[in-house]
Amino acid sequence: MEDDDDNRDALLSNRSNKKFMRCVSHAQDELQSFRSYLRWMCVDQSSAWTACLSWSMFVLFTVVVPAASHFLIACASCDSKHARPYDPVVQLSLSAVATLSFVCLSNFVRRYGLRRFLFFDKLWDDSETVRKRYTEQLNRSLKILSIFVVPCFLAESAYKIWWYASGASQIPFLGNVVVSDFVACVMELCSWLYRTTIIFLVCVLFRLICHLQILRLQDFATVFHVDSDVGSILAEHLRIRRHLRIISHRFRAFILCALILVTCSQFASLLTSTTIKSRVDFNLFKTGELTLCSMTLLAAILILLRSATKITHKAQAITCLASKWHICATLDSFDAVDGETPTADATTHQAFPAGAEVESGDDDNDEDGEEDDVDNTKFIPAYAYSTISFQKRQALVTYFENNRAGITVFGFTLDRSTIHSIFGLELALVLWLLGKTISAL
Repeated sequence: MEDDDDNRDALLSNRSNKKFMRCVSHAQDELQSFRSYLRWMCVDQSSAWTACLSWSMFVLFTVVVPAASHFLIACASCDSKHARPYDPVVQLSLSAVATLSFVCLSNFVRRYGLRRFLFFDKLWDDSETVRKRYTEQLNRSLKILSIFVVPCFLAESAYKIWWYASGASQIPFLGNVVVSDFVACVMELCSWLYRTTIIFLVCVLFRLICHLQILRLQDFATVFHVDSDVGSILAEHLRIRRHLRIISHRFRAFILCALILVTCSQFASLLTSTTIKSRVDFNLFKTGELTLCSMTLLAAILILLRSATKITHKAQAITCLASKWHICATLDSFDAVDGETPTADATTHQAFPAGAEVESGDDDNDEDGEEDDVDNTKFIPAYAYSTISFQKRQALVTYFENNRAGITVFGFTLDRSTIHSIFGLELALVLWLLGKTISAL
């Protein structure tokens, strides 16, 4: 008896140590390169020194530089090509969304830690496939971030270099005109790069976390293709729903505030660009920076909404998969009972005819390749009827129908119907604003 107790304690200790090792951060773990990037971006707040540096860089590039650019270098007396009538909208929009992103990211990392925030502490209970593909997606996240940041920065750099180079004599300067304009140009470009990177960083992290849940749902879908137990299926789905609820709770304020700020920014841009004074001289030199700002903010909000709707769609597709699994198992169970009759009669009532699978495969070749293990039109081989009763399968399907998982924002599920509603509301407000401004001309 003592040997059994010792073995059990050793087993529990090993399991606890395994879980503990997945939770504790160390210098050579999966997040090493990501931590280096955060330190390089001055977002790391793991110590008092780095926290002070992080907030100092935030105040400098989000508040001080944009304010100095607007009040000191706005150049109200410049010619039509170098005038910046939309600069207040651009600076306020970028700084507001960057402030929201920085505050939320700092709060997430300080409260949960980077590993817990990215759910790396929960990967010990997932399959090796999920862990491997999630780590690969983490390494790709920085590349995805650069895909959004670099084109915007290059376009802004081209505009700023042209603006300072062609209007050097008109732009206010201190001391030497070349040195003053060079320093001002570099500071403005650093401010733009910092703000856009912070905005896209939070959006890409949200996309990464949602991708982990998609990997779990795809791995969860395999339980319907093997002989599984209803209790284990229910426990795994409850775990996924709990993680989706945690993600929704963490990001709901950020998603809602980002949507409101981007909407206000777009309406302010539309209002300032459709006034009588703006319509007199409307050219690319004046509106180029405003257009680039709008594209940046819209791309960020689209990353958030697309990631949320994609995972919600995948989570809700589990209900269809479970229903299909239930009907396939039910039909095959009746065929098994009918198997007591002569073979010739039984084959005529087969649930899956011989050509059904081939026909389904031929249809897949004509599709665009978007089907996967969660959302597809393929038959499921019935493993359940031999071990799972009809009542258990029906109870499980009923549970899925009444407990649809997904990303929510204060109770509102972010699915395709919600996106359609948001688009309709935005379009109505745009048409109303256009009606007010155009009728005043």
